[in-house]
Amino acid sequence: MRRLRGGTVIGQICCFLSLAFKSLTSVAAMRRLLSRFLNRVLLRGLLTPAMGFEAQSQAPGHRRMVVGLGNPGMEATRHSVGMAVLGALATRLGVADAWRGDKHVSGEVIVSEVDHTHVVLLRPRLLMNINGVSVAKAANKYGIKPEDILLVHDELDKPLGKVAVKHGGSARGHNGVRSCVDCLQTDVMKRLRVGIGRPTGKTSVDRHVLGRFSSEEKKLLDSVLIQSVDLLLSLLSEQRSQPAPQSPSSPAGGRHAAQKTKERARSASPAADSAAAQS
Repeated sequence: MRRLRGGTVIGQICCFLSLAFKSLTSVAAMRRLLSRFLNRVLLRGLLTPAMGFEAQSQAPGHRRMVVGLGNPGMEATRHSVGMAVLGALATRLGVADAWRGDKHVSGEVIVSEVDHTHVVLLRPRLLMNINGVSVAKAANKYGIKPEDILLVHDELDKPLGKVAVKHGGSARGHNGVRSCVDCLQTDVMKRLRVGIGRPTGKTSVDRHVLGRFSSEEKKLLDSVLIQSVDLLLSLLSEQRSQPAPQSPSSPAGGRHAAQKTKERARSASPAADSAAAQS
């Protein structure tokens, strides 16, 4: 048995190296390849057919999960604004002091209720590019289906002050969402996209997303957090009262949902509306 396991690991490494050499011309492709490899290695043994959702979804009570994507230890940066939103949601629910570390899901968790529905709040303690590992582990542990997961993350293509809901579909270049899609093996998860805007001048994208909000941005951020929490609570209540038709847990199912539903965007302040109109 040990020889068999060793051979399997060696085979995975050889396969990874083979693909890596073919992708040397693209740094971005290499990063994606490495992230996907790490996702699979860290989830080894958990990536089974249907991820066990069918078996565990029969637990009493309907459960949903809200995930704040980001980088641990960098909660104040633009790239981790999803964590800030989740923290604001926990405060609104009166459970801000209830965070507890869970090594089995590689993250911090709060289990609360919204309109008599069990809601799991998750802050992954893994780097953004492999956040999906934590999400998949938590979904498996709590018996939550992918369509009942709501990802909160930063969005470069929207200015600060704008938030929007996306109903499934592609990751659109966001590494954290891509990791979730890879680990959950579907793209049906809803997303709350929180605008952070693109960098200006000669500032690189990496430096921009990993940088902290300026003092002026922080004034607008307060309104964004309020707006985002309002949207999250509305979505959680709406899902309970008007459940969406079941779609297959597959990438095709997510794209179908995205085609059928238009994105809803709201501005967190009048100033944000005017900024968006000028862009």
